[in-house]
Amino acid sequence: MLSELMAAQKKRTSRLRILSLALGAATIGQAVLLAESVQRVFVENAPLASMLVVFAALLAVMAVRTWLAYANGRIGLRIAADAKRDLRARLLRSLAANPLLTARQGQTGGKVSVTLDAVDEADSYFSQYTPKMAEASIVPLMILVAVFILHVPSGLILLFTAPFIPLFMALVGIQTKHKSEEKFEQLARFSGTFLDSLQGLVTLKLFGRAKRQEKEIQRSSLSYRDATMSILRVAFTNTFALETIVMLGIGIVALELALQLVVFQTMQFHTAFLILLLTPEFYNMLKNMGTAFHGGRTSLGAIRNIEAALGADASVSANTKETALAEKSAAVHEQTDTALAVDPARDKVVPLSAERSSKAFLSATPPVIELHELGFNYGSDAFALNAGSLTIHPGKQIAIVGKSGSGKTTLLHLIAGLLPPSSGGVTVNGQPLTAGAGENEWFRQVSYITQHPHIFSGTFAENIAIGADRDVSREEIVHAAESAGLAALAAELEHGYDTPVGEGGRGLSGGEKQRLALARAFLKRPTVLLFDEPTTGLDLHTERVLLRAMNELSRKATVITIAHRLHTIRHADVILFMERGKLIGSGTHDELLNTLPQYAEMVNIGRQGVGS
Repeated sequence: MLSELMAAQKKRTSRLRILSLALGAATIGQAVLLAESVQRVFVENAPLASMLVVFAALLAVMAVRTWLAYANGRIGLRIAADAKRDLRARLLRSLAANPLLTARQGQTGGKVSVTLDAVDEADSYFSQYTPKMAEASIVPLMILVAVFILHVPSGLILLFTAPFIPLFMALVGIQTKHKSEEKFEQLARFSGTFLDSLQGLVTLKLFGRAKRQEKEIQRSSLSYRDATMSILRVAFTNTFALETIVMLGIGIVALELALQLVVFQTMQFHTAFLILLLTPEFYNMLKNMGTAFHGGRTSLGAIRNIEAALGADASVSANTKETALAEKSAAVHEQTDTALAVDPARDKVVPLSAERSSKAFLSATPPVIELHELGFNYGSDAFALNAGSLTIHPGKQIAIVGKSGSGKTTLLHLIAGLLPPSSGGVTVNGQPLTAGAGENEWFRQVSYITQHPHIFSGTFAENIAIGADRDVSREEIVHAAESAGLAALAAELEHGYDTPVGEGGRGLSGGEKQRLALARAFLKRPTVLLFDEPTTGLDLHTERVLLRAMNELSRKATVITIAHRLHTIRHADVILFMERGKLIGSGTHDELLNTLPQYAEMVNIGRQGVGS
């Protein structure tokens, strides 16, 4: 891929060589004019008036040299801009060619990291390494030839000391390349973990795994830090070694010239001074090449990661679905960052252990939930909720109804403990539900199933096991899946419960996601079930499967549902009617029909099939 990118830049690389040739001539010309100026002014005591032409020529050569160096840099920037545009285009085309298959591989954060960060990191290979290598392949050779013409022993010193720089660069470059690849692997892993956790934050919170996932993110972050610092350590070592080699080289040449000039008196001052001016230029060119080489090796690691990503996507396009699933299954066990693990010795899925408190916040039976002048607002001049006071008795079926935007989801989030009240509060068995004390115990008693439950990058078994706060066996996972109606789906897949599912549940239908979320609840067996009308948008068969599973779960639990369908509402023990952020009525279906006109109107619209 790198050869293809550089082949597309043949004209510009040829221009770089021509400019580098001119730069070498300008460098030698500048040294010759400077040596001539010093010789005539300080040795021959020539009047300044006679030196105006030499000074003017020297200034002109310096200006030309500066412009040539600038032009080389500009060409490098244009090569880098085109190469990065090409790389991003290839990545986007590769991802867009088979979006469903490529989405099942890895995590979104990792793909974003490669497309953005790795491509940006590749910049220095084209913008710095390429121009400096063009200069280093021409200018030092021209200076070496000029020194040999002036004084053979000095040329031999340069010839024999110069190889130490590329030799050291090669040794350091190999190490830098490997560390760079490691750094971008860590960055992709960290990005994937962070984005996956951010998208599934509510799920992690409800299952008591936020703290553990926070530690996982911290671990990924520290790994990326360590990889970056190791590259910087190599860079500092590289710089120190190069400076040492350059200093020793210049010192040896200066010593040899001093002996020839002062002791043996076999050399003129003009020649010695000219060589002494050319020697630092020679070594500086090699030193700059060494610095650019280090950056190029770092960029090469990023380019290799891009190439690997393109190769992985190409293999997905070429292979069958069976092969893609097999590769993904192997990758998941090595790279999944959802902090789920499989213990092969016990054949158990080991989920993140929920934090345990010294005191139990709740008993194993459904609790009494009380709202005390509960209020919440999203800020000044924003939506505000006023739910008032209410008692939800154990084992009751509660339906929250109202128009869109009336505050139903906000109320459910307050009851779930996902939002802190702005005023009033929620108590559970008489204890206040607040962040901190008792929060983890409360989340161990609650399951919240939304219309779009979050599915993590991992296997079926790992995603189901996240619902438990303990080690669970494969038999328990299979039983939970059968209870949720997933057994038939698992039987159709090549790898069964070890089949990987894409981050966010890509590859699963809406009903399959809902059933997977219910399987988590069957493992957890909560005493409080919260539903955000999970059957909305599903076909009748899937809806019946879900309702059957929900009814089984609700036998020993308090159920609070955001309801839109009449058959869900009318069977509830208590219906809470919300309007414009206020709880304006509560009671049974028949009671509200007789006492609350807004509710009666909503029911009539629902019967006519007009409303939601």
